[in-house]
Amino acid sequence: MKYYSTNGKAPLASLQKAVVKGLAEDRGLYMPERIQRLPEAFFRADGSFVELSTRVANAFFGEDVPAADLQRIVAETLSFDCPLHQVEPGIYALELFHGPTLAFKDVGARFMARLLQHFNDGKGPVNVLVATSGDTGSAVANGFLGVDGIRVFVLYPKGKVSPIQECQFTTLGQNITALEIDGTFDDCQALVKAAFMDAELNEALRLTSANSINVARFLPQAFYYFWAYAQLQRLGLADNVVCCVPSGNFGNICAALFGKRMGLPVKRFIAANNANSVFYEFLQTGSYRPRPSVQTIANAMDVGDPSNFARIWDLYGRSPEAIRADISGATYSDAQIEETIRDCYARTGYLLDPHGACGYRALKESPQPGEVGFFCETAHPAKFKDTVERIIGAPVAIPERLAAFMQGEKRSIPLGKDFEGFKQFLLG
Repeated sequence: MKYYSTNGKAPLASLQKAVVKGLAEDRGLYMPERIQRLPEAFFRADGSFVELSTRVANAFFGEDVPAADLQRIVAETLSFDCPLHQVEPGIYALELFHGPTLAFKDVGARFMARLLQHFNDGKGPVNVLVATSGDTGSAVANGFLGVDGIRVFVLYPKGKVSPIQECQFTTLGQNITALEIDGTFDDCQALVKAAFMDAELNEALRLTSANSINVARFLPQAFYYFWAYAQLQRLGLADNVVCCVPSGNFGNICAALFGKRMGLPVKRFIAANNANSVFYEFLQTGSYRPRPSVQTIANAMDVGDPSNFARIWDLYGRSPEAIRADISGATYSDAQIEETIRDCYARTGYLLDPHGACGYRALKESPQPGEVGFFCETAHPAKFKDTVERIIGAPVAIPERLAAFMQGEKRSIPLGKDFEGFKQFLLG
């Protein structure tokens, strides 16, 4: 399989190059030349999360990774389940927070770590740069922790991630370095992208990204949607399915849309935003107008220029009408998110995190007759303990895995948002 750039000005790349480089030479994002459609029988087959995901992974990567290696990578990635939980009639939460860092990005990060290790040719260390607005940093840091031949640099905005999220990537040490940037997530992401385009840096260092701009990070997230459909099918509820995805950098919903192209029988998708509503406004106007992000209580979605919009734009032939045919949008203020968490907990006993609350509310507000919907509950509410406890007026128990991170000593390096300072740090 070859991969092309969304900007259309870079040479075709192999999967190895797309994974190891992350970003194309023309600053575009890599896309597979074709998307393999799965046979209808696949969607009627019974199987475990690992078995179904191995079939999906083979459709993406089977031409470039030996079957035994790919099967092992998937099995090692999916050492946990992502169950459906019925919140109320017709609405299910797809719980994606049962991995090592209790966030949905664990799957993509763990898969990429193993695939990058598979492709590493031993010509010196690979330096992974990752910008995070919250959960990406912890998932990538823990996914790559202790992996030989790989160094990880996590860039995060000072004061704009939750204390527990920060603990998950600043206390690890070993091959993980946390860089505390005096700016926003968009500043962190801009530094990463600029690094890939700097000739001197790329001559001196082997750089790649573990953000969802990397095909090995976002494509495995398609596993979730096939697994959700399989679980609904077993319940006899798979005839009229709607999926709602809380969206920040749009890697997760982009993977879901790839799944639809592979034949996944989801009727429609909803992209739920917080106050960073650039995509929602695009759906209303047909014009994409990125702007600086604003800080919200759903901080992992605080993105003002989502990278994966370029992939969605390309996937749908640069047609706003085609995008609108499959995807609707919603946007919620902090006050609305708080109201949703409080109301859902009081009525159903189910505790949402701020991101999942956007997905739940968007699904609840747009029902059509006969539909069954699921939304992605993307992180454990304890990762936002102070915020959630204030909203519901009750304590939130911290899982042992999170409590262990909080015992560690914070080790981060403060940097400004200027590229030259970041560049000199990497070279030094």
